[in-house]
Amino acid sequence: MPKAYLYLLIAIVGEVIATSALKAADGFSQTIPSILVVVGYGVAFYYLSLTLKTIPLGITYAVWSGVGIFAVSIVGWVYYRQPLDIAAIAGMAMILGGVLVIHLFSNSTGIH
Repeated sequence: MPKAYLYLLIAIVGEVIATSALKAADGFSQTIPSILVVVGYGVAFYYLSLTLKTIPLGITYAVWSGVGIFAVSIVGWVYYRQPLDIAAIAGMAMILGGVLVIHLFSNSTGIH
């Protein structure tokens, strides 16, 4: 795995942790979840900035947001018991499909 994709993976994990903790932070009134939000977004944006040294902005953002949407939705479903209907599942499948198309067929990734 090229270093840029490792950085992107770390950025995605940081963003998913931070976004998932945002609900539990309850308007930043809960200490531990609030700390997770701040640290998670700090990690996410730091590693996202490292990713952008190699992978173009549009590709980076498409993958970061697409995988993040899918992962946060799964956390919401499992941890917060938020239901996902067939339309939500279909939409997330299309987002993941788009990420796969980028990686399998695009020469725009900046990594060969």
